[in-house]
Amino acid sequence: MDENTDRRTEKRLRYYWPIWFAENFDESLAQGQMVDLSSRGAAFTCYANEGRPEIGRDITTRFSVPRYGPDDSFDMESFTRSGRICRIQNVNHFLRRIAVQFAESLPFKPGEQETEHAESDPLQTLEPAQA
Repeated sequence: MDENTDRRTEKRLRYYWPIWFAENFDESLAQGQMVDLSSRGAAFTCYANEGRPEIGRDITTRFSVPRYGPDDSFDMESFTRSGRICRIQNVNHFLRRIAVQFAESLPFKPGEQETEHAESDPLQTLEPAQA
């Protein structure tokens, strides 16, 4: 069995932008840093003492995503998404990486925007980062 098989059905957008999260948005929000994003989920790092998220718990996130236009420009579009924590990895003693699956998908595929744009212009060969 090949352990390196990638089960992902969508390319991820890798970018490093703030993300805020909490189990309950009425509480104080913890801040993390986005690592990668798809329309159905995100991975981010945060300090090990921020929040106290656990696998299987629901959290709400707030973040911004670059949305590319046809002329190579982009705007940042903000989203709030609830989701379930599906993985937590300790990066080191200070940081951990949290993967969240959204309850509601984003309205576009962030990691495939360049591909969609490149297909309309055959001279462009932009490729999103592979995870």
